[in-house]
Amino acid sequence: MSYSRSLLAALTIASVAGPLSAQRATTAADAGRIIGALSHDSLQGRAIGTPGNDKAARIIANEMQRLGLVPGGDDGFLQRIPMKLAPSRRPGGAMRLAPVESFAALDTVPAERRGQSQNVVGIIVGSDPVLRDEVVLVGAHFDHIGMSGARAVDGDSIYNGADDDASGVAAILEAARQLKEGPAPKRTIVIIAFTGEETGGSGTQWYIRHPVRPMEKVVAQLQVEMIGRPDSLAGGPGKGWLTGYERSTMGAQLAAAGLPVIVDPRPSENFFMRSDNYAFALEGVPAHTFSSFGGHTDYHGVNDEVDRMDLTHVAAMIDATAKAVRVLTDGARVTWNEGGKPARRAAP
Repeated sequence: MSYSRSLLAALTIASVAGPLSAQRATTAADAGRIIGALSHDSLQGRAIGTPGNDKAARIIANEMQRLGLVPGGDDGFLQRIPMKLAPSRRPGGAMRLAPVESFAALDTVPAERRGQSQNVVGIIVGSDPVLRDEVVLVGAHFDHIGMSGARAVDGDSIYNGADDDASGVAAILEAARQLKEGPAPKRTIVIIAFTGEETGGSGTQWYIRHPVRPMEKVVAQLQVEMIGRPDSLAGGPGKGWLTGYERSTMGAQLAAAGLPVIVDPRPSENFFMRSDNYAFALEGVPAHTFSSFGGHTDYHGVNDEVDRMDLTHVAAMIDATAKAVRVLTDGARVTWNEGGKPARRAAP
């Protein structure tokens, strides 16, 4: 890729910089710094259970530390997940890493089938005496699909995942920065970079079973996924859409606050059920994904790289994300609209 290798060190360099400045909007350079580091070739596509995925988690943890978030993991900002190789849910699919019940249970798994991954979790504690025990979850997934096991495309075999979903991780980190630099939020915010979204949502499954704040206190979840390029159907640069907009009051609340968010323009794609938000929705939490994915052909391809991003657009989407989180933390509690809450399918 064309982005400089020095970007990989940018987050480490930033950790020894001076104190954070007064609250400011995100710039294209801010967005590019994080996306470039996470989508660098040296991370080899960030597939779950690989050294590149672990390296990405450390980059994110370092950034959370720099921002002054409260560590939410069992190992600093890292929420470790014991995993094992298990058959794919898809007929004919390859083996995949799936979480096991506990690290003690991992001892019963043959050594050659053991694995481990991690979510990265930081907390901004709420300030309102009445609302601070309520929680808004803000997430994005940092894993991607790794490297091609077949043939390279024009000499490139790395699925860098700049848009999917390094762009979303940049958004939640930069939103955290803006929120930390501004007035303390009324509700508590839990910022989560999830692992395993690309292979069935293992990071989300683990978090729901091991939340850092009680799940019954979670009042909303906002996922940010693929904001790297403008979507003409959303209105172009700086504008996005919300999956499942009509299902809860979240979309209307954000629009009423002047945010550039509309109804998902591609309902037939079922995007509401295709990201980590859906697992939380099944738990009863009003949960949606903010995106500007317009169907570009680099999706899950080797050309999903930072130099194909519209970083000015990304910066505007990040600013909208920060404002959206502020609405969720300080505004009225989000509720499901009638018939909007998804129901679990009965086991066969």
